[in-house]
Amino acid sequence: MSNSNNHYCNSSSSSSPSTQCKSFVVQNIDASVSSVWSIIRQFDKPQAYKQFVRSCSMIYGDGGIGSVREVEVVSGLPAKTSTERLDTLDEDLHVAGFSIVGGDHRLHNYHSTITLHEQEGKPESTVVKESYMVDVPLENTEEETCLFINTIIKNNLKSLDGVCRRRN
Repeated sequence: MSNSNNHYCNSSSSSSPSTQCKSFVVQNIDASVSSVWSIIRQFDKPQAYKQFVRSCSMIYGDGGIGSVREVEVVSGLPAKTSTERLDTLDEDLHVAGFSIVGGDHRLHNYHSTITLHEQEGKPESTVVKESYMVDVPLENTEEETCLFINTIIKNNLKSLDGVCRRRN
């Protein structure tokens, strides 16, 4: 049985004027790590499981580390585009990470890392953990920022679970 009820939110202030919040969301998926990884690792196809992505165009690179994509999001969200750079792609450890480097939104200094681990004793089950850190926009509280991003990530990971179930 899959779930994504596990999450954590923490904020920190530093000597800089901006405040950052960080959090993570965990989703159990009834599919092997290799099956889930085959979807996650496709930096050029986030719409394969991210339901808020309308389209994606590669601006630079071939999907490897350093590649940059332009993501167009669906209407109804407080943005139209997001420019994202792939920072980490570890095929052996099943870790992918990206940073938002541009776009018409207020998510500054956003960094996300997603890790996959085999669920202990269950080779056909994967624990997916997506963690992030972001500056809190001046117009929002840390709680509002975490709630918004956690909701997006939870929906993405539930969608990923559905994609994996349909493949099996």
